[in-house]
Order: sequence, then C-alpha cells, then structure tokens
Amino acid sequence: MPKLGMGPIRRRQLVEAAVAVIHEQGFAQATVARIARHAGVSAGMVHHYFEDKDELLFATMRHLLADLRADAVARLALAESPRQRICAIIDSCFGDRQFDERVFSAWLALYGNARHSARLMNILSVYHRRLKSSLLHDLRRLLPEAEAPRLADGIAAMIDGLWLRYALTGKPADPETPRALTRDYLAAALDRAFNQSRAGLNMPS
Repeated sequence: MPKLGMGPIRRRQLVEAAVAVIHEQGFAQATVARIARHAGVSAGMVHHYFEDKDELLFATMRHLLADLRADAVARLALAESPRQRICAIIDSCFGDRQFDERVFSAWLALYGNARHSARLMNILSVYHRRLKSSLLHDLRRLLPEAEAPRLADGIAAMIDGLWLRYALTGKPADPETPRALTRDYLAAALDRAFNQSRAGLNMPS
C-alpha cells in the first residue's frame, strides 16, 4: 500500500514517465506497461492512481497545461501595463520549458489525437479558451471592442504556428526569436489601430 502523502508525488512521477515514453516511442505506443516500466513501478501501481491509459494521458496534458499557466502567472505578476501583460503571455508560451523536446512530443500528440478523444479535445479547448481570454483581458484596454478579438486570434495563431514549426523542425537557436516575432506583430497591430483612430477611423462607439 502506498505511504500516506505519496499520492501527489507518485502521480507526478507517472505523468513525467508518460511524457518521456510519448517522446521516445510515440503516443500510440505509450502503454500503461511501458509507462510503468519507465517509472520503475508495476502496472498495478499505475492503475491504483489512474483508471486507465486515457486518464493517465489526460492527466499528463493537464500537467503540461498547469506548468504553462504557472509560468504565465509568474510573468504577469511582474507586468505593469496592459501591453506588458500581453507580452508576458506571449513570452510564457515561448518559455524555455516549452522548447523541451519531450514537451514538444507531448503537445504534438495532443494536437494529433484530440479529434479522436473527447478528453484530449477538452483539454485542448481549455488551452485555447484560456489563451484567448487572457489576451482579450488586456487587449480590450488598448483597442476598440470590435478589434480586440481579431488581434487575440492573430496572436494565438502566431503562437501556435511558430511553436508548431519549431516542434517539427527543432527548437530555435535563440528562444527569444519567436517571442520577438510575436511581440513585433502585436506592436504593428497596435500602431495601425492607433493611427486609424487618429485619422478618425475605427473609433469606439
């Protein structure tokens, strides 16, 4: 029987083993037996904490999403303006942890298999909703209401597109590159909106 208080530690150990196995052998080959072997425990121990493979893999993706959220919260705490807060969100999406090869593999598995799993589609939808909501919170303080959702979608597309490129071709030589590219996109969009407003166009009603 597991020792009292070992539950969270053991769950994290199994989640980390799942990330490693997905990276090394692929999502389809990430069986309970392989994950248990990598973690150095029995398959029965895995089933003690997770009902089945799907539940373990769902917990793995929740763990990665929680890591991403924790980094964003830490960066947001240091931001002093709406624009800095948006940049903090961008930087967290391209944080060093997100360029770990194992994290690449796990997120690619999520995107590749979400259409065939309601649980995985749910976690992916949560990520997209949170990202857009976080961006909108501060974009609405900088832009007319009609413009904010469009720019939020554009920033999210930049993040997903650049991240996917690096996930498929290898992490960037300088992690600052995708952050700077996305911040430049934000700056150009805000400048354009500001110039249009000064010209008497696109003014909030």
